[in-house]
Amino acid sequence: MSLEATVKYHFPKTASFAGMPPATASDSLSGTDYMAAMGMTQSRAPLGYAAFMGKVGVSENDAARAVTLLTEYALSTCDKVAALRKLRSDIKPAVMQTLATYAYMDYCRSAASVKPCDCCQAKGFIEADVFTMKSPLSGGYARNVKETVRVLCKQCGGKGVVSTACRDCNGRGRAVMKAETEKQGVPVMGDCKRCGGRGFERIPSTEAHNAACEITDVISIDTWKKSCKPFYDQLIGKLEIEESWANSALNKVTS
Repeated sequence: MSLEATVKYHFPKTASFAGMPPATASDSLSGTDYMAAMGMTQSRAPLGYAAFMGKVGVSENDAARAVTLLTEYALSTCDKVAALRKLRSDIKPAVMQTLATYAYMDYCRSAASVKPCDCCQAKGFIEADVFTMKSPLSGGYARNVKETVRVLCKQCGGKGVVSTACRDCNGRGRAVMKAETEKQGVPVMGDCKRCGGRGFERIPSTEAHNAACEITDVISIDTWKKSCKPFYDQLIGKLEIEESWANSALNKVTS
């Protein structure tokens, strides 16, 4: 049993809480068995289990717990980075929580995610200058009058958000390789170079840096790129590793 298979038990369509109809197999797990298996997985791999459940939208509490556990991990390992080790003890927890929050948001991203529209600042409308011909009330010649009006944002269509799906592969992660296609004369598919095969855009690490700079100004952009960004990427990787471990633990319990 995988983590993906547990999602349906949190959004049941019927009152039955079982993996399959009881009549199909005499040795099938019961609803109590599944609940016990998920509880054991949660105790063995708390970070991975909470991260996954928060990512798929099962529980906001799990998402908050995942950020808390990742913050604790960041605090226990950040002293390996000189720039983070030098942070004052009163601001270090806040910086680690910020990095953990952005790492978790990046971990939760997919081709189906959305992000605020940069063009209209998530408002759905932008201000534009238009010229109209108007005649004065007292008579005379009409003239062009410049006015500032609100118009629908073309980038998001007035929604205020845009998709994070890669524009080159449309979220599929695979795209036509032009060089190989021209060489072989037939369409050749490969991992999208723009998104690296993920199918979506990651959150720019500079956003995490900007958020950290609101807490402290001792981390320059050069320091961030040289030493802090690898640590930030490590936090994202930690979530992926913990999810894999939780998935393996659940498979072992239910096998």
